[in-house]
Formats: sequence, C-alpha cells, structure tokens
Amino acid sequence: MSQAETIAPTAPVDAPEAGEPLLRVSNIEVIYNHVILVLKGVSLAVPKGGITALLGGNGAGKTTTLKSISNLLRSERGEVTKGKIVYRGEEIYGLNPADLVKKGVIQVMEGRHCFEHLTVEENLMTGAYTRGSSRGEIDADLNMVYDYFPRLKERRRSQAGYTSGGEQQMVAIGRALMARPEMILLDEPSMGLAPQLVEQIFEIVKSLNEKEGLTFLLAEQNTNVALRFAHYGYILESGRVVMDGPAADLRENPDVKEFYLGVSDEGRKSFRDVRSYRRRKRWLS
Repeated sequence: MSQAETIAPTAPVDAPEAGEPLLRVSNIEVIYNHVILVLKGVSLAVPKGGITALLGGNGAGKTTTLKSISNLLRSERGEVTKGKIVYRGEEIYGLNPADLVKKGVIQVMEGRHCFEHLTVEENLMTGAYTRGSSRGEIDADLNMVYDYFPRLKERRRSQAGYTSGGEQQMVAIGRALMARPEMILLDEPSMGLAPQLVEQIFEIVKSLNEKEGLTFLLAEQNTNVALRFAHYGYILESGRVVMDGPAADLRENPDVKEFYLGVSDEGRKSFRDVRSYRRRKRWLS
C-alpha cells in the first residue's frame, strides 16, 4: 500500500460545529533572550470540542506556540512581545501556569516527562493535586484513566522510570486527564514511539475527544498521522503559519502531499527530489 493511500482515514472525521473558538491566538510574536525572534505573527483558533493540529518540521515553532499558551515560556527566557492569547474570552498570557490549569488548560510536554521515582499510579495522582475534589471523585477519574489506558492499570505499582516509552507517554496523558481539563495541549505525542504505539495513542486521543468532549491542540511532526485524526490543521515554518485548513483539505493539497508526505501526483518523491523545496513552495513564493 502506498503512502498516498494510507493518509485517508478509515472513517471520516467530522469537524465540530462552528462557533466562537475556545482558544484564539492572535498575531503573537515570541522572542527568546530578548534578541531571538522565534514566532512571527502566529494566529490560530481552536474550536471547543475539536482536534486541531500544529504541523511542521523541527524548529518550526510548534512547541514555542504551545508554551506561549500554557505560559511556560519564561522558564526558558522566552516572552510574548506582541499579540493576544484569549481563552474563553479572557486574555491569559501572563497567568501563573498553575492558575491556567485550574481554568482548564494543561500541557503534556514533549519527551514523556514523568516522576521516574514514583509509581505509575502515584504519577497519575499528582495530576489531581490542583483539584478540590473528593476522594471518591478522584478515584472515579483514576478508573476512567485506566479504562482508556488498561496497560497503566497493569503497571500501576511499577516505578515510572522502568516503564517503556509508550507507557510513559500514556502516564503523561493520563496525569493530565486527572486534572479534569477542558483543553489539552499535546506536544509531539508520536516522538520516539513505534508506529503501532503511535496509532494507539492517537486512537485514544480521538476517543477522549468524542466521548469526554476534550479539546486538543496538538503539535506533531508526523503529518500523515495527525491529519488522519485532526479536524483542522495549521502548518508552521520558521515561526510563521504558511497554510491552514480543514484536515481533509490539507490531506488532498498537492503541496502538503509533496513536501510533508513525500508524495506527488507523479508518485513518491525521494529526499533528493524535495530537499530544495523551500525555493519551490508556492506559498513562500
């Protein structure tokens, strides 16, 4: 089966109903160390109940965009110098990240960050730290996480540091779920995982979106997989949005096929054929 055939989902992903976005990022610029301009006028909208993908290669600005929203930039000497970030009608840039979690926005960091010396279940329970819920409510949510990630239930007494990369990614997502978020910022969920595990993680994201009503903004280099599960996509390059549209349209766009999926109307392209693509992209001309 060719790569062109694998980008079509087995069942169409219906976009959520149109309305005022849950999150709106308007023309933001980000500077690191007061001199390095990383984001250059990035704008995007994330509808409630949708899966929105930020696509692009390494260094395109995907992670910086997520950290701008979650207010984790300052730990890396980054700053939003222009533009607005509005969640539920409220400008949120500058909020304490913990306060933002309480408002319903949480980021799952790139690299499957876990507390390695804690057990899987202890890691999950740390996600409920900011909640004022009863023990019964927290236990119910823990069981919900185990329903979505049965492997974690099997490994719940194991130290997280001794689990596999896929299991640690599940722990990171499960810990975020324990905070009862409305929106999850998911950074590079496929990084370092085998294709079968990547498919499993994205299927769970889809189920959480459909069954729990969770909104996702995910940053992903694996354009093929992301466009199969997302409703809408934004492609970033060098800190700018160069293309956006419904995922179904992006999957069929000839430029996206050629430059991100390695497939063109003439068939598969080799790296040698496309390595000078920056000079030939229609949207950069």
